[in-house]
Amino acid sequence: MSDSPDVPDLFAAAPFTAVDVDLLERRCLHQGFFRLEALQLRHRLFKGGWSSTMTREVHHRHDAVGVLLYDAQRDAVVLVEQFRAGALNDPVSPWKLEVVAGLVERGESPAEVARRESLEEANALVGELIELHAYYPSPGACDERVTLFCGLVDSEGLGGVHGLDEEHEDIRVHVLPFGRAWELLQAGRLDNAMCLIAFHWLAVERASLRARR
Repeated sequence: MSDSPDVPDLFAAAPFTAVDVDLLERRCLHQGFFRLEALQLRHRLFKGGWSSTMTREVHHRHDAVGVLLYDAQRDAVVLVEQFRAGALNDPVSPWKLEVVAGLVERGESPAEVARRESLEEANALVGELIELHAYYPSPGACDERVTLFCGLVDSEGLGGVHGLDEEHEDIRVHVLPFGRAWELLQAGRLDNAMCLIAFHWLAVERASLRARR
């Protein structure tokens, strides 16, 4: 039952699922590191009946993992900086400050990827790993699903340049006091979804994490 008569109960009716989509054709437009497909489909409508047939392009990616590395003892975060082709036309710089991130390969769990990428990108051994959220960054055009973590680390001695040469990675590691990182976020320098979601989570949970030391 809804708490307010003015607010519809989203669960009053059975939700639509994948069986309410009629996929008529799936066609590959490009196959490279990622795959682009054109889908011909129709779907059921809220008012009843079916939509007309439509074409939707979908960018197929591996699922991804993001890890905000946090040192509760020092109240510091560990961020990575690297070139991002998708930000080539960014008005400030295509080099972006981000949380550690990587793609989920076949047979891997998100938690395994989180620990692997933390070591590869930041040379950081994660202790406790806390799952924050799983979400679709852009479900209108991409099937990628991101699992976001906070990884508790000892940041002493972290820094330098890391990454795998065979993956063309050139990753610089930054250890920043939380306050300085939050200033960068407020100034628009941490301008990607993983950072924004993870830092707003940490702003709420930081005191409790530090109290556990």
